[in-house]
Amino acid sequence: MTTTANSSEQLATEYVTVTVGDHLFGLPISRVQDVFVPDRLTRVPLAPPEVAGILNLRGRVVTSIDMRSCLDFASSEPGTQAMAVGIEWRGESYGLLVDSVGEVIALHDSDCEGKPANLDSRLSRVADGVYRLEGQLLIVLNVDRVLDIKNGAIAA
Repeated sequence: MTTTANSSEQLATEYVTVTVGDHLFGLPISRVQDVFVPDRLTRVPLAPPEVAGILNLRGRVVTSIDMRSCLDFASSEPGTQAMAVGIEWRGESYGLLVDSVGEVIALHDSDCEGKPANLDSRLSRVADGVYRLEGQLLIVLNVDRVLDIKNGAIAA
């Protein structure tokens, strides 16, 4: 993870914030390669439901992962434009389809809490921890768990 020292010498990690449904997630910026609007998504026959399809991004084949499907959330409204966060995992390129991409924020590592016992199990299985921000909870997304589809980490 990307860490920086601030004036009080506490370690901080930078996160790219995204929303899926009503939930705010933070992806460690060290894992994010691109943020883009997916275009011309091609469905893949017999792929798991989490795989929305593949697309060409500047000459690379990118597998698009539907985060709503991964988290067992309802589909987005028809005509709603999704955003994608480009991730590299095990030598392959992936795009995590999210509802929106927010800002990059730096949060002190010491403020990160463990997963609350009452956190929805759909969120708990992909979370590394949480930050309590003003008025909302930021869930730190474990990208490896999200992308480990073959081992059933996401499939219900």
